[in-house]
Amino acid sequence: MRKPRVLVVEDEAAIAELIAVNLRHNGFQPVWAADGDAAQAEIDAVLPDVILLDWMLPGTSGVHLAKKWRSDARSKTIPLLMLTARGEEADRVIGLELGADEIGRASCRK
Repeated sequence: MRKPRVLVVEDEAAIAELIAVNLRHNGFQPVWAADGDAAQAEIDAVLPDVILLDWMLPGTSGVHLAKKWRSDARSKTIPLLMLTARGEEADRVIGLELGADEIGRASCRK
């Protein structure tokens, strides 16, 4: 049986690994991309079943990627969940307006 493929777009390796471990434990096949270019390459190669997208990435932001993928016929129907440390309601609205299916608030400690 094929495991659902989850593209995890996250620039913090420790966070990406934690997410990947939990996804694998729950029957998913995580694929990690550390930035927008790597994420786009993954989408161009094989469409994931779900995208977990960090809001703040180096280079191309997660907000820009969400907008881009939602305007592309090939990727516009892929469920997209944005992860962010931003807690403002306005940020949630922006993410949802750009096409995210859900905005998850991640707690960051640095």
